[in-house]
This record gives sequence, C-alpha cells and structure tokens, in this order.
Amino acid sequence: MSYNIALNFEDGVTRFISCNEGETVLDAAYRNQINLPMDCSDGVCGTCKGSCHQGNFDLGEEYIDEALTDEEVAEGKVLTCQMIPASDCVVEIPAASTLCKTGNADIGGTVAEVNLISPTAIELKVTADQDIGFLPGQYVNIQVPGTDETRAYSFSSQPGSRDLGFLIRNVPGGLMSSWLVGQAKTGDKLTLTGPMGVFYLRPLVRPVLMLAGGTGLAPFLAMLEHLKAKGCDQPTHLLYGVTSDDDLVCVQALEQFAAELENFSFKTVVASADSVHPLKGYVTNHMEDAPINHGEVDVYLCGPPPMVDAVLGYFREQGIQPNSFHYEKFTPSLAAEAIA
Repeated sequence: MSYNIALNFEDGVTRFISCNEGETVLDAAYRNQINLPMDCSDGVCGTCKGSCHQGNFDLGEEYIDEALTDEEVAEGKVLTCQMIPASDCVVEIPAASTLCKTGNADIGGTVAEVNLISPTAIELKVTADQDIGFLPGQYVNIQVPGTDETRAYSFSSQPGSRDLGFLIRNVPGGLMSSWLVGQAKTGDKLTLTGPMGVFYLRPLVRPVLMLAGGTGLAPFLAMLEHLKAKGCDQPTHLLYGVTSDDDLVCVQALEQFAAELENFSFKTVVASADSVHPLKGYVTNHMEDAPINHGEVDVYLCGPPPMVDAVLGYFREQGIQPNSFHYEKFTPSLAAEAIA
C-alpha cells in the first residue's frame, strides 16, 4: 500500500510523491529526488520540521523534545524524518522548492474542448498526458501557444483525473482569450506548469463560507467536486457575485451540487442595477445566510482585487475574525496572488 503526499513549499509550489507503507516522508521525498531540509534524520536536530493538518500519520517516540515539543505536536508540527503516513497527507514545508532541488513540473496536455459559455467566460477542457496531482483550489500556468507567455488558471475540475477543466474570463484582446476564441481547436497541444498555490480546501471541521467573484468561481467548482466525492458534513455556503447577467455562469452545476450535497447551499448576486436578477449589489449585501457563527467559520475568497478588498473590509467593519481566512486575488493577465 502507498499514500499520496502533497508537499507544499513556501514559494507556492506543490509536488506530489508516493509514500510506501512504513516509509517516512523524508525517505519518500529523497526516493522521489526531492531533498527536503535535514541534518541528522534521527529526530534530534529539528531541521526537517514542517506541518501537517490534513491526513493521518504516526510520529513514533524516537525524536527528542528539543527537536519537537509536545506543544508543537499539538499545533500540527511534524518531523518529516519521523512522520510515517497512514493515509494521504498534505505537508507544509517551510522552505522554497528550489532549495529542495525540485520545482514546478511541466505537464503536456491536449485541448479536448473550448466552449464560449457566455460572452465573458470560456470553458477550457484539457486532457493531460500524465496524472497530475493538485489540491482543490490550486492553479497552473498555461503557456499561450506560439508565445513564451503564460497565464495562471485555477482548476475547475475534480482532482485525481487527467480530464482537466478551467473557467477563463474572455478578455477582449487578451492573449490567451484571443487564441482560445479565434484559433484553438481540439487536439492542440498545451504545456501546463504546476500545480501551485496555497489557496486550497482544508479539511472541513467547522462551517465554511465560500465567496467567489466572476471566474473566481473556478477553484470552488474543484472544491465542490472534491466534497461530492469525499462528503460534506459541515454547513457550506457559497456566495457567487458577478458584474452583469452575462457574467453569471455554471449556475446549473451549482444547482446540481446543492441537490447532491446535503449541507451545501448557494446564492448568486449581480452588481449591475440594470440586471433582472433577484439579488442585486455585492456579496457583502447578502450575507444573511452565511454561517459566520461569530467567527467560528473557515472563509475562502477568490475574485478580482476590488472584491477581495471589499470583503476583507466588511469583516473588519463587523468586528468578525474568522477562524481561518484564505483568499486569492486575480487579474485577467497576471498570475494569481495567493495568500493563506
């Protein structure tokens, strides 16, 4: 038996490795040619210290208190030289990937479909040449064919499949948008680099509030696909805000998630005063069903910078400090700025 271990480095790079039963994460990483920080490898120095808040594992009793205290263990700290996984795990490594002699992985892919699902949004489906591991919410850089330029897009599809999906804003005159709308065809080759980002779904241990703006809906579609496969036992509410009626996409998919996930609900909001949509304004105007619980909530927020800033301001004004707050800002032509 083996387990999939996601190594999240502090520069946003994620690498997946296979860890055999009874094998330490450090040994598995070295076997996969990833040199995690280490000195003694005996649980004495603490050089290989990281964090794990997702998955089951055994640390044994061979390490000394100077390397890892009981307080640190209670906080989720681990020594990768002692950590033996008992399930799939996500391990945070406090070092840049380049210092561990690894980095972003390039994956080939083939265009399967390009669909203009609204005047302002494009659905891109890609078949990867190999298995690509990613955490629900992460993104990749996709090279624009015929150029050296790349664009960052969040996965909108379920992890664990070579069939990848992306929800892309149709930017007039945009480099990738122009290629997708005017030139792309089934069978075209693409190069994807990643996965990357610290914006990903953590284990559900309390209510969750998801806030999406425009094509910032994409990572939440991946998260919901993951919850559909793994289960959703906490109240999970999504507020999806757009500028105009044309920007509102994937509503049928959200309705399907709501029908299949017992604890999931959502609302859609349109900002334009000319909209015929029943809920107008901004997501912060429609928080009455949000499971905020005086801060006992995990918040995930992805959208354009003005929306992210407005939501952060809303929580400050309300005097609410969520248990955890994960957000990602994006602009049409720049790589995502991810902040955990």
